[in-house]
Amino acid sequence: MPLNVNNAEFIRSAAKAADFPRDRLPQVVFAGRSNVGKSSVINRLLNRKNFARVGSAPGKTTHINYFLIDKKLYLVDLPGYGYAKVSQAEKARWGRLIESWFADTSLMTLGILIVDSRHKPTADDCTMARWFQESGRPYAVVANKLDKLKKSEIEPNLQRIRETLEMGEDGIVIPFSAEKGEGRGELLALIVAHLEERA
Repeated sequence: MPLNVNNAEFIRSAAKAADFPRDRLPQVVFAGRSNVGKSSVINRLLNRKNFARVGSAPGKTTHINYFLIDKKLYLVDLPGYGYAKVSQAEKARWGRLIESWFADTSLMTLGILIVDSRHKPTADDCTMARWFQESGRPYAVVANKLDKLKKSEIEPNLQRIRETLEMGEDGIVIPFSAEKGEGRGELLALIVAHLEERA
């Protein structure tokens, strides 16, 4: 099933559970720390410059943003976690929003967790990975900022991500560079395969 990623439209920003679309289209969910380059990964995937807004300060996405891709699936952008200089009350609100999203098991059909390939995943990354694992839905990890690594560092770093997130050997880790476009084809193929399975 071909997927025209150039046919992408912003649908809504959801601030509460009542705002989540429930029209049975697949929902591919992107999660990651505030400064991991989540918007850049989404923009690279869709071949757009500023489609998912790239904040000058991390933590700008405070709602759950929905993009409709080729009228076939939603790309769901969760608020970044772990870094943003916001009040505790605001952080708690984000937390509740994301929890209410995960609590509705009819929503997510595929999870994408974005981590920084240069560093060991944080405690927040591990928590997010557990949420994905416990959802019972398929999920993959995108290891972004690959262009910042030396060739010799790539394999050991990917292995460390796998182990830290307790992914097992079957877990999918896609080495990715939003900057250079490496890994885009693999991520797109994963999403298209998911779409075909759901069809």
